[in-house]
This record gives sequence, structure tokens and C-alpha cells, in this order.
Amino acid sequence: MEAKLMKIIKQVPSFFLITIGAVLAAAALEIFLIPNSIIDGGLTGISIILNKLFKLPVSVFIIILNIPFFILAYKSMGKRFVVKAVYAIIVFTVLLEVFEPVEEVTDDILLATVYGGLLLGIGVGLVIRGGACLDGTEVVAIVISKKSSLSVGQMIFFFNIFVYGSAIFVFGPDRALYSLLMYVVTYKLIDIVSDEFNQAKAAIIITERKEKISDAIFKELGRTVTIWEGEGKVSKAPKSILYTVITRLEVPRLKEIVENADTSSFVAISDISDIIGNHIKKIPEKEDQNEQK
Repeated sequence: MEAKLMKIIKQVPSFFLITIGAVLAAAALEIFLIPNSIIDGGLTGISIILNKLFKLPVSVFIIILNIPFFILAYKSMGKRFVVKAVYAIIVFTVLLEVFEPVEEVTDDILLATVYGGLLLGIGVGLVIRGGACLDGTEVVAIVISKKSSLSVGQMIFFFNIFVYGSAIFVFGPDRALYSLLMYVVTYKLIDIVSDEFNQAKAAIIITERKEKISDAIFKELGRTVTIWEGEGKVSKAPKSILYTVITRLEVPRLKEIVENADTSSFVAISDISDIIGNHIKKIPEKEDQNEQK
């Protein structure tokens, strides 16, 4: 009971970041961007387009569109990530309704683009730092990247080309171009606040349960693991050193895997500036496994 309570307490700072981030993101959309017909990328952008076409609240479309992506996230990224992401979406959509009656700060399109993008970037960056996301496209991008040569960033970029291309027919070419400019500003702020949106992370895990942890990393994240054998300086006990490379959004799931397998493990996570070679191992499909048998 005490251990569970400590785990809950440890999550309080991350939920605080998620809450503040959701507040800023909702405010950016409702008091800068949406009143000036400037759209965000991803599912939020699609929701704004659908709002323009069908007159239903943006929040309703955001919730409906994100449901299948969060089901996918539960299978591929774990319960902890989904709980945080669902919390972020709920706070975000509620606040969209709260800020909706608030009059826009400016009707100057350039000011709305720049300051709305800045505020949105800071908000989304804080949500990401808290271990969640406000858009399900990040989840599907990670899943697809494991089975193809495309990176997470490339997948999101291609998806947003479709979003902003669609915006041309709904809001006109000038608003679509301003929206693209806003996205560039937002993306840069996300980089700064969240510690690089698409940056890979190197994880070093020192443990006595190497097989359980490495198997779980391979099965649940699709990442290969390199294992060294070592020895504790003080305890003189044999230790295994695991090394793997993951994406930013997979960090919470990796921590969950390690905590469930061995609470005495030591984990160090650092940034990687560049990667050469394939660090993602494609998991064979069941049909392939049956054929091998």
C-alpha cells in the first residue's frame, strides 16, 4: 500500500506539467488561433476543419478522433502513458469550452500566428515533458515507424501536409499558409520545452533481471537491447548492463517496464544527437512465427 502511494506521489509533478500545458494550449487555440481561422496540425487541425464544416464544438471532434489512437497507445505504449494522455485530453477539451466565449486578444493575423504559435508550443511541450500528448497522431507515427524506414517526425510531417492541404479548401490559401507558419513556430517551441520533439533517447539499465527486462523491451517497444555483464563496486554482486535506444514518447513505458520487473534497477536516460544503423527490430508477425515452426 505504501509503495503504491509513493508511486502516485511521484506522478504529481508530471500531472501538474500536463495541466499547465493543457491550459496554455487551449488558451492559444481559443483566444488567438481559431478566431482568426488559423489551424493546428494533427487531429486538432482536422477537428478545427470539421468544426468549420459541421458547426459542432472542436472539443467533441478532438475526443472522438483520438479514441482509436489511444486504444492503439494502450497496446503499444502501456497503461501509464494512456492514463496521462487521456487526462491531458480531458483537461484540454474542457478548457477549450471554457475559453471559447473569451474574446480574441487580437485580430491581426500575423500577431495571432506568432503569439498563438508560441503559446501553443509551450503548452504542448509541457504536456510532453509530463509524459503525455495532446494528439494521437504521435502514437500512430511511432507504431508505423517501427515497421518502416520512416521516422516519427517524417510521419507527422506527411500527415500535416494532408491537414494543411485540406485547410486550403476550407479556409483559403492565405490562412493555410499562416497556419503552416504557426506550426513552424509551435514546433520550435516544442523542441525547446520538451527537450527535442523527435530526439532519440539512450537508456542504460543496470539490473539483476536482464532476461525479463530485455524481453519486455523487445516485445512491447520493438527495440533491440545490447547486454554487458558487470559487477557492483560495493556489493560485489554480478550485474547486467542493458543498453537500448528509444523515442521520447516511449520513455514512460520503459520506466514502467523496468519498475515492474525489478524495483532495484538503476536507469540512466540521455539524449542522442545522431543514429547510424537500424536500432529498431521488427517483431515477426504471428504468421511468420508459425511458418518458422
